[in-house]
Parts: sequence; C-alpha cells; structure tokens
Amino acid sequence: MRRLLNTLYVTIPEAYLACDGENVVVRVENEDRFRVPVHNLEGIVCFGFAGASPKLMYLCCERGVALSFLTVYGKFMGRVSGNVSGNVLLRRTQYRWADDATIAARLSRRFVAAKVLNSRSVLHRLLRDHPEQVDQENMKRILALMAKVPKRLEKAANVDSVRGLEGEAANYYFSKFNHLIVQQQDSFNMPERNRRPPTDRLNALLSFLYTLLCHEVEAALESVGLDPQVGFLHKDRPGRASLALDMMEELRPHLADRLAVSLINRKQVQASGFVVKENGAVIMDDETRKEVLTAWQKRKQEEIIHPFLEEKIPLGLVPYVQALLMARHMRGDLEDYPPIFWK
Repeated sequence: MRRLLNTLYVTIPEAYLACDGENVVVRVENEDRFRVPVHNLEGIVCFGFAGASPKLMYLCCERGVALSFLTVYGKFMGRVSGNVSGNVLLRRTQYRWADDATIAARLSRRFVAAKVLNSRSVLHRLLRDHPEQVDQENMKRILALMAKVPKRLEKAANVDSVRGLEGEAANYYFSKFNHLIVQQQDSFNMPERNRRPPTDRLNALLSFLYTLLCHEVEAALESVGLDPQVGFLHKDRPGRASLALDMMEELRPHLADRLAVSLINRKQVQASGFVVKENGAVIMDDETRKEVLTAWQKRKQEEIIHPFLEEKIPLGLVPYVQALLMARHMRGDLEDYPPIFWK
C-alpha cells in the first residue's frame, strides 16, 4: 500500500517557493521561513499569488509532486505536474466509457448511491447522538426518503435521471444540515447550499473543504493514470475536473461535511474568522484558513478499515484507493466499481 505523504499548504501571499538541492524552501522577503525534503511531500498547494522558481517546478515534476495554485478564496487556478503515469490504453478505455451512455449511467448510479447513503449516515448519527436537537419524527421521515433513493436509482436509465435523484437527495440532506450544528448556531446557519461565491459562513467553510478534497481526488486519479477531466456524472466542461467531481461525491459527507461540523461545534472556527466582501461573498481570514488546513491534515491521518480492502488505512489514502479501484475496474480486474460506504 502506498505511504501517506504530506501536502504543503502555503498561505502567505508574498511567499516565494524555491529549492535547495532536494529541499523545498519557502521564502518571504528573501528570508527562508520553512524547508522540507521533497521526498516527504505528495503535493504543494499555494493560496494567493506565491511565486515558484522554474528549478522547483522541475524538481516537483521529476519527483511526482503536484504543485497547485489557488486564489486566496480557494478557487483552483492551475497545476504543474510531471508525466502522466499509467498507460494510454487505460485512458482510451476511460474515454470510450465516458461516451457510452449505458456505462456512464451505471457508474453514475454507483457514485450517487454511495453519496446518498453516506449523507444519510451523517444525519442518522445526529439522531443517535443528539436526539433533543431535532424533530425526531420529521428527521425519521427524511431518513426514510433518503433510504429509498438507491432503489430508485436502480431504475434510472440515463445520467440525467441520476442527476435528478441526486439533486432530490441533496435537498433532503441539506434541509437538515443546520441541525448538525449544536454550537454557534446563530453564526453558522445555512439557509441553502450556495457557492460561486458562498454567501454565509457555513457555505464558505464547506466550499473550502470541497476544494481541498477535489485537489486530493484529482491528484489520486492522475497518479493511477486516469484523466481527471473526463467523467460520467458531471458534464464535460473546459477546466472542470469532471471525474474528480464524480468520485468525490461519495467522500464529501464524511471527509468534508463532518469535519466542517466538528470545527464549528468544537469552536475551532468562529464567526469572527470570516469576512464579508463587497459583493456579498463570505471568505475566511488567514488565521481561520490555517486552522482549517491544520484540522484537514490531522483528519487525513485518522485510520479506518476500508470496507472493500478490509485493511486499515489512513483517511488521506481513501481517494487514492478509490482511484485505484476505478482503474482496476476499467482494466477488467474488477467486475464493478466498489464505492466506499461509511458506517
């Protein structure tokens, strides 16, 4: 099994990335602030307008370390990466499958069924741990409706039908999401799920975590030789990592949503750490962003028993394992793609 390496997050806008031998060096105003051996990294994510030397870019490409650039708000701007691993036959299979409506619908059903059941388990956990927080009868009704979606998905003949059921289940889920917040309820209240840009603190936190998760999934897909841009559930669009968006659906509830709720309920993030821009967009300040990134890194170190592999692995390796399983399915080693179902 692959070893879980670290991701270096650079949040200082005026930082400049360079290399010294086999070390990545972060410099601010010509002063070395941080250095780390490149072999300890699997990725570098820069927020803001941090520059990077061509020599560092070459080192990252040579060592297979993805170097990504995001705005201070967390919007993905671009990535520098080396040669694509895997082989052309795998990608040709992926492209054929993406153009096959029957296969696209089948895989889309797998992604969405896992997402719905994993989302349902998050709500069910609330009902179990904090029954006083919710209208129990209403919550049980929502849970029952969500439990029926996977069966309904089996009859979805095309991707559009799958998308419709995914949207319906998402509405059920987010209609109860505010109940997961048991602390700071007045400050972290989400009228509805919105983005581009998020207009409240909870949406801003979720969007940021989804960006981090998408980066992890995209890097995992590239590492096994798949093209993150060509998916099945999400439509192709220039610059959109459609397959990464497809495969992160099943991971959102437990890797991102539960972390967001935990950060709020433990008061690791607070209302004062968010800023409202002139256009109504809500963003995190630097200190809050650092707190979230630290929690994200710690979350990735937690271990689970992977239900398909029946092995103990860090959460941070789950995107890689799922990408590997998808590649094995496309090669014909697995009869179907096994999404991860969280207990």
